[in-house]
Amino acid sequence: MMEKYFSGFFNNWWKPIIFWIISIILLIVTNSFNNPILEKICFTIFCLGLLGLLISAFYQLSKKKWLKTILTLALFGGTIFIGIIFVVTMFFIDQETPDTWAKNLKIPKNIQIDNPADMEFGNNFDSKKPDSITNRIVEHTEFQLYNSVQPGIYEYEFWVGKIERGTIYLKAFEITQNVALSDDRLPERSSIKIYNPTDSIKKFSSTDDFTIYEGDWGQHYAGRFEVWFKPENGKAERKLLSKNYKIEGWMR
Repeated sequence: MMEKYFSGFFNNWWKPIIFWIISIILLIVTNSFNNPILEKICFTIFCLGLLGLLISAFYQLSKKKWLKTILTLALFGGTIFIGIIFVVTMFFIDQETPDTWAKNLKIPKNIQIDNPADMEFGNNFDSKKPDSITNRIVEHTEFQLYNSVQPGIYEYEFWVGKIERGTIYLKAFEITQNVALSDDRLPERSSIKIYNPTDSIKKFSSTDDFTIYEGDWGQHYAGRFEVWFKPENGKAERKLLSKNYKIEGWMR
């Protein structure tokens, strides 16, 4: 059955080409919706369209249909070439275009906003959190944000008492407009597995850094960081703490 559908699809030389054209149209149209899930689906369809062209070229070659083979390979190769040119061009445009996202944002003066602590770096550029903060005695749930290797890149520590097994992660928001920051990557990049069966406060540290992409170096704004907890037992997620910091975005 599968062989019948395969032959029926590739015997008609124009079918893979039409599928390829439709996949390109879908990819272009979905860019206007700003929907990451839809974009991933259409990009997958586009990749299948390219794969279909490549398979079609070899299929036509096996049938010794030279002209159709050459034309199909030309479409495949041309798409790859244009794709590379487009990606490289967009990369350089992105690098040269100033990020003005945070340029006009104001830092509120009527709420408490802390500054992230600076990491300490050794002779081999290995980083560590300052002992004055990380070894302090903490008597209640607490969160500490650290500046990492570059502006806009951060690490954190979290102190908490008795709590079941689960995972903590961060959500971040620009305070004045309540806009979510880097919400497509931050929860995963900031996740830490935790468990504390005792009544004493225990510290948990991030093992890797995370990036806030909104804004640019030197353009400081107020960010609210929320620590969320996802229990391992499947119960509802809950917010454990929120704290405000003066932050800046990473210069891409």
